[in-house]
Amino acid sequence: MTSAPSSDPRSPLRRSLGERRLVLVAWRLIILQAAHPAVAAGMTRYSTYRAHPWRRIQHTLDSGARLFSAGPEERRLEVARLARTHRRIHGTDDAGRPYTAEDPAVRAWVMVTLYEAITAMRELSGERLGPAELEAFYGEFREVCEALGIPGEAVPPTAADVPPYVERNIREVLEYGDLVRHLLFEMLREAPAPRRLGRLGPAWPLLRVVAARVLSGLTVADLPPAWHERFGTRPSRSAAALSWMLHHGARHVVTRLPEHLRYRRPSAIATGRQPVPRRAPARQVPRLRVADSRGARLETFFHQVLDQTGDGRVDTADLQAMVHTICWQLELPAEREDVLYAAFESWWRHLCRAMDADGDGTVDCGEFVSAMLAGVDRDPAYLDRGLGPAVRALFRAADTDGSGHLGADEYRALFGGSRVHPAELNDGFRQLDTDGDGLISEEEFVTAFADFFTARTDTIAGAALLGRP
Repeated sequence: MTSAPSSDPRSPLRRSLGERRLVLVAWRLIILQAAHPAVAAGMTRYSTYRAHPWRRIQHTLDSGARLFSAGPEERRLEVARLARTHRRIHGTDDAGRPYTAEDPAVRAWVMVTLYEAITAMRELSGERLGPAELEAFYGEFREVCEALGIPGEAVPPTAADVPPYVERNIREVLEYGDLVRHLLFEMLREAPAPRRLGRLGPAWPLLRVVAARVLSGLTVADLPPAWHERFGTRPSRSAAALSWMLHHGARHVVTRLPEHLRYRRPSAIATGRQPVPRRAPARQVPRLRVADSRGARLETFFHQVLDQTGDGRVDTADLQAMVHTICWQLELPAEREDVLYAAFESWWRHLCRAMDADGDGTVDCGEFVSAMLAGVDRDPAYLDRGLGPAVRALFRAADTDGSGHLGADEYRALFGGSRVHPAELNDGFRQLDTDGDGLISEEEFVTAFADFFTARTDTIAGAALLGRP
């Protein structure tokens, strides 16, 4: 029987994973994972890291909290959720090589690099663990791998075998491709402002230039020697000095902080607790618009909602990513996930038939906006045949008690999360509840989505709901 990882909050595994200074090696971890050709192919095809990097990071942190810090039931549910997600990630990369996220070797690499990142954090800060500590730490880690169903022979048997395993993969498997270059040198320069910046948001274009240079230099400096030997990415002296100062400085500062400051709080998802509400954003008076605003609204929808992979085009992978995020919010069981995936796949086929003017198997923003405007102007039933079934499936997935209505809690579960303030959710709920009975019916829900695409002004319920990033 699979043993559960230690629930002792003092265990070295849990404490190391919870340290705030782990952020210093987070990008190094992502680079090592993304350099695996199968991971790179899956990220390029299915990941939302370009369009929604901060949401993607938050989901990763929440998943880690469930696997390593939550109770047995939460861990079991997360293992099952990851299994359902991974079985949908497969295909052929640009070099014609098949890949699948269910490959044990790929899954082992992703997990072992997480362990290696934690030990690297300590080594880079001058806090090297002894052999006995490493074996105890790695023992806990292997229990998590076992719970995930990764075969024992796919991961190194002992902590002492991890460094040779990592070096062998760097020299024989990893590739320094376009995705890795983008992550290292370009991604932060184009990433949207994190919501946590608040009033500093307007300064983000300047801040991200500085952050990108620091992060790139730190990451290159911290990569293993075998990486530099194979790919010729020798760090500069200034980058090496930056790495030494940041890691040693973080160790001396963070390890002297009280525990509530040294460690991240467990996520609300992992603990079942709701986050402390933030200050409500100042309400803005909407500008009066007399011209047809549908084009601008549809462009916003394309870039913020449809184009989940951030490559400027939409295909079936984007709609799969949408469903993945919805299922994450709603905690759907496998059979209800499958219904939602099928409905969104049907919607994609409708989009492709109606909008793929150049026949390349994708839809760009211009094709989407022009075809949508032409469709709704020409045929009142246009949305009913395409978007309608997907929206109804979405409503029924969110209607967890089967009442035929969405209550406030069900609405928050669907559209909420750490990035959305409760005041926004309450306002959105009131807008969709057009008859004021405290419930959203399926028809009210579908009408709001239809109004978003058809109304010529922004004074409709769906505009505020769907315009949210």
